[in-house]
Amino acid sequence: MSHPIVLVVVADGLLSLMDALIKLLTARYPTFQIVWLRFSFGLIGATVLLLVMRPGWPGRETIIFNATRSLLVVVVATTFFFALSVLPLAEAIALSFVSPLFMVLFGVLLLGERIDSRIGIAIAAGLAGMLLIAGTRIGDASYSSSAWLGALAAVTSAMAYGLVMVLLRARATRDPLPTIVFFQNLGPSLILALPAAYVWVVPSGQDLALFAAIGAIGVAGHYLLAQAFAKVEAARLAPITYVSLVWATLFGYLFFSEWPTASAFAGAALIVAGTLVTQRKKT
Repeated sequence: MSHPIVLVVVADGLLSLMDALIKLLTARYPTFQIVWLRFSFGLIGATVLLLVMRPGWPGRETIIFNATRSLLVVVVATTFFFALSVLPLAEAIALSFVSPLFMVLFGVLLLGERIDSRIGIAIAAGLAGMLLIAGTRIGDASYSSSAWLGALAAVTSAMAYGLVMVLLRARATRDPLPTIVFFQNLGPSLILALPAAYVWVVPSGQDLALFAAIGAIGVAGHYLLAQAFAKVEAARLAPITYVSLVWATLFGYLFFSEWPTASAFAGAALIVAGTLVTQRKKT
């Protein structure tokens, strides 16, 4: 399983599963505590991965860059987990999927990547698929103030996530992947320790096991993403991340009894079609 497309599809499936599990916990625990536990348990898995792979000690540049990137990871996670607490799963994920647009934009501005017509078509198809799957739900009911705040948080998370992925691309060809994943969990664990302690709610044993599973799933998903972005340009992979909307439809049904509609299947078809377009070789 080394092809970048397969890596991204599987990684997005794992991360969508993680989001669904987190949404189950948002009614019982504050956002800061959820984020801290997610990354603290993730740090355990990342440390095991580091010890097994033995990539060597990181250099000063690697430490500074990945520590800075950790700040963005905190923004991504806290804003999106808050959005999950006040919005339906499919709606939060749908709003977050403006991130490929930011991913392409930052890829052009920061990495000098080029956009060809196939990527543009794929992004347009992905956006159309997003609207078919969940767009009719956005604004369908009267939004409360917290829901509007959640929508803004989801879009903010998407913008920060786009930048995080482009920075991942910039370092994935230089730094060992286990090192990247380790810092991605270590930084948020340290940054959020005090906020989490301030709002702490004693978790049950069952919920602690669930948090441990969430941490392991997060490490696995981000490791696969790091592998993919080490091989292919960010702009090329950006449209493929729309497949998470398909995963969201599946987990929405399994966890929250959200039955997929005809528009959901049509949207999924558009997303798959857009993904295939990016893989066609120029003639």
